Amino acid sequence: MRRCLELARRGLGTTWPNPLVGAVIVHEGHIIGEGFHYRSGEPHAEVLAVRSVKDKELLKTSTLYVNLEPCSHHGRTPPCADMIVREGIPRVVVGTIDTTDKVRGQGVVRMQEGGVEVITGVLEEESRYINRRFFTYHEKKRPYILLKWAESADGFLDEERLPGQEGPNWISGTVGRQAVHRWRTQEQAILVGRKTAVIDNPALTSREWWGRNPLRLVIDRELSLPPALQLFDDEAPTIIFNNVKTKKLTHPEPVKIDFSQPILPQILDELYERQIQSLIVEGGAYTLEQFIREDLWDEARVFRGERYFHKGVKAPSPGRQPKEIMPLVDSVCHLFFRTDHF
Repeated sequence: MRRCLELARRGLGTTWPNPLVGAVIVHEGHIIGEGFHYRSGEPHAEVLAVRSVKDKELLKTSTLYVNLEPCSHHGRTPPCADMIVREGIPRVVVGTIDTTDKVRGQGVVRMQEGGVEVITGVLEEESRYINRRFFTYHEKKRPYILLKWAESADGFLDEERLPGQEGPNWISGTVGRQAVHRWRTQEQAILVGRKTAVIDNPALTSREWWGRNPLRLVIDRELSLPPALQLFDDEAPTIIFNNVKTKKLTHPEPVKIDFSQPILPQILDELYERQIQSLIVEGGAYTLEQFIREDLWDEARVFRGERYFHKGVKAPSPGRQPKEIMPLVDSVCHLFFRTDHF
C-alpha cells in the first residue's frame, strides 16, 4: 500500500477533478504490475497496472492493492470494479473507501458480487490524507484551503513602509520562492486581497517551477484595481470578486458577490461550483486573519526568514503548534494543520 501512495503522488497537480490513485499488483510476493492515474479522462491506476502485467494469466492468482476504492460508475472511463472482476483478480486490498456520491462503497459491492475478496482500511489515514483535497471538496462542499505567508524572524509580514513605497518585501530567498512556486503548480487556485495586489503587485504564477499556473483570485469590492497589475496579464486566468458586476467569458472575469453578507462562504461556493478542489490564500494580513477567524482553513505553510523587521504588519497566528518544520537554505517552513483528521 505504501508503494500505491508513492505512485499516487506522481499525479499531484494533474488529476483534477479526479483523485490521486496508485495501484500495485502482487503475485507470490513479487510486484508484477503497477500504475498511477495521471490526468482526468486518461486510464485509471488499476487499468494501467493490469496493462503493465506481461503474463495476464498471473492475474488470476494475484492481489491488487489500491489506495482508493475502485470506481463503480461510467464516467469518461469505464468502471474499474467491473474490469477487476472481468480480469479474474481474486483479491483486492483497498486503502480507503471513496465517499463520493457516485461510489460510496459500490465499488466494493460490485467486486464482492463478482467473487472478489475485498479488504478495506489498510493505511486508511494515509490514504485519506493524500486525497485530502478530493475528500474535503466532496464532503465539505468547498475547496481544501491552504494559508501561506512569509514572516520575519520576529513575526512580521512586512516592515513599516514609507508613503508610496510599493513592491514585494522579500523575506525568504530563491529556494523558498521555488518551493512556493512548486506548490502553486499542485493547487488549483490562489487568492489575495486588494491591498496585497496594490502594494506587492504579485503575479501569482508558477514561473520559477515547471507546471501549470493556478487560477488567480482577488477581492476588489469596487473594481478599482489598476489594470496594469501583473494579476491581470495573460499568464493565467483571473477572477475579481466584487460588488459591482458579473461578466462571464472575459479576462479578467468579474464575479459579483454581496459584501453586506459574509464574503468567504460566497467565494467558496463559487469555487465549489467551478470544481475547484484546492485554494491557496496568500494574503494579506486581513484576508488571512478572516479565514483563520472563521475557521475556514485546513493547512498553513508559514515561511520564517532570518531578517528582523522590529515593527510593521504583524503576522497572523494559526493558534497551534506546527506539525512539521522543514528547513530550507534561506528560511524555515512551518507546516500547520487545523485538524489531525482528513
